[in-house]
Amino acid sequence: MSKLSWIIFSVIAVGLLGGLVFFSSKSRVEVGDVNPDVVQAASAANGNIADHTLGVPASKVILTEYGDFQCPYCANEAPLIKQIAEKYSNQITFIFRNFPLTTIHPNGRAAAGAVEAAGLQGKYWDMFDKIYQNQSSWENLTGTDRNDFFVDYAKSLGLNTDTFIKDSASDAVSQKIAFDQAIGKKLGVDSTPTFYLDGVKVEQATWGDATKLSTAIDAELTKNGITPPTTSTTAQ
Repeated sequence: MSKLSWIIFSVIAVGLLGGLVFFSSKSRVEVGDVNPDVVQAASAANGNIADHTLGVPASKVILTEYGDFQCPYCANEAPLIKQIAEKYSNQITFIFRNFPLTTIHPNGRAAAGAVEAAGLQGKYWDMFDKIYQNQSSWENLTGTDRNDFFVDYAKSLGLNTDTFIKDSASDAVSQKIAFDQAIGKKLGVDSTPTFYLDGVKVEQATWGDATKLSTAIDAELTKNGITPPTTSTTAQ
């Protein structure tokens, strides 16, 4: 190769590398200044889609889950966590954040997009329940079949399907999911479900047992001067 050819090749290579770095930096979500232990309001960083919560809007005690909609363990825990959120509906804030493990759950990202899109029409928790309860029905679908399946769910919830389809693939929803993932990665989340109670990671032996999780929450409520509810939660 001549000297001129090498120069041309080098210029092109540098340009391509620069472009890759540019687009990589454009897609990167910066969460260095984000406090993961509080409810995230809608902002440009998360596509103007706030944290999805149950219970008290701004409690001193916050239980946060980083979950993947295709994760079988997340699906198994979803009824228990909803039960816990209901039991403590007047005491704690429960937050769900997206953490799709796309390398092992190829439909996890699409499912998160479907739930977020439903949320933009006021049906986040309805779609959340449908997706988890019927995980085995869609987890092995691909392409159009998978997307059509989620659209059928949207129809059953009375959503505007054209808007749902557009929102599922929108930049805003993509930004929301990436933002949630970035916060999780900042904390060191590498599996799902992962739970934090007031910023402290909850071990599986605790979050997998309704009684133990209730005990941990009760202790945290008491520490913060909040009276725990008197109703009991039965393990499932």
